[in-house]
Amino acid sequence: MPIPLVQNPGSGKSRKRAGRGHSAGRGKTCGRGMKGQKSRSGGTKAAHFEGGRTPAYRHLPKLPGFKRTNQVRFYPVNLGSIKNIPEGGVVDFAFLATQGLLPKKPLPVKILGQGEVAVKATFRAHAFSKTAREKIEAAGGACEEVGGGR
Repeated sequence: MPIPLVQNPGSGKSRKRAGRGHSAGRGKTCGRGMKGQKSRSGGTKAAHFEGGRTPAYRHLPKLPGFKRTNQVRFYPVNLGSIKNIPEGGVVDFAFLATQGLLPKKPLPVKILGQGEVAVKATFRAHAFSKTAREKIEAAGGACEEVGGGR
């Protein structure tokens, strides 16, 4: 049976109790000084409070950076990450989804030219980079741009 851990009597120092008279060492103002906000009960402010002036976090913009609202963001797919392309087949969104190359969030897909393509195939995507288009057409394939969302 395990032995319970018990503190030796007198080994722990008790805290100084405030408001128990002068002889106790913390009488009258109880170590809070004379007057002012910090002497009152509940007289604390939040850590970010700056005395009533506009705090620093409100001087700063809500979100950092310059936002281009008319920019089209593409989901990049490199040629090297597309595996098992069938000879004469079609590489479209369904094919990319079977390989797990599409994002969960629906974004337009852009095929990028990093990697090699060795088979003749038709690629369908929203956009193609210049090098990807060159590599696909050099292998005898074709690039078809589709509009709209997936």
